[in-house]
Amino acid sequence: MPASVLAKGNAGRHGGGSMSGGKHGSALRQRIEVVEGDITRQTVDAIVNAANTALLGGGGVDGAIHRAAGPELLEECRMLGGCGTGQARITKGYRLPAKWIIHTVGPVWRDGRHGEDDLLRSCYRSCFALVEPHRIRTIAFPSISTGAYGFPMERAARVAVGETKTFLERNTSVENVRLVCFGSTAFQIHGEALEEVFRP
Repeated sequence: MPASVLAKGNAGRHGGGSMSGGKHGSALRQRIEVVEGDITRQTVDAIVNAANTALLGGGGVDGAIHRAAGPELLEECRMLGGCGTGQARITKGYRLPAKWIIHTVGPVWRDGRHGEDDLLRSCYRSCFALVEPHRIRTIAFPSISTGAYGFPMERAARVAVGETKTFLERNTSVENVRLVCFGSTAFQIHGEALEEVFRP
């Protein structure tokens, strides 16, 4: 039975089994969750938006978040002056269940030899850097850069889980980091990445 915490939607967790790595490893793993669902409906302190450099909305996750949050989000984003690849900006959540939206710009995949992995890692690190000053305890991420930007999902999932693990190893205030997957394939890939990163 998988030891990772997996769920579909906002409830119905599945998991269990013994966890190696001692009490610290077990507690750390329980703070990372993979779910299949709609990121705009996640009841967390903050959700992450896979944005473009203009921060003015777009397709995919970005467009869905702007539609769900309402026009006030676009008004605030216009005042931010954009966002560079690998960086992050924070706004209010407006009509979303989440209080905050952290906008980050993922890299466009070229061939894996143009710093794409480092830029994607920077996305997660930049998002996590905003967590503590805003007292965020729960945060949900989409699969950054794996849509129109073409980043291979298996590779992106390993980055997501790895950066989350590294952050939680030094942070004790964040209770839950949720990786929200669109569709069963993404859900399976991220679950496997979670198992791989935590494998003893």
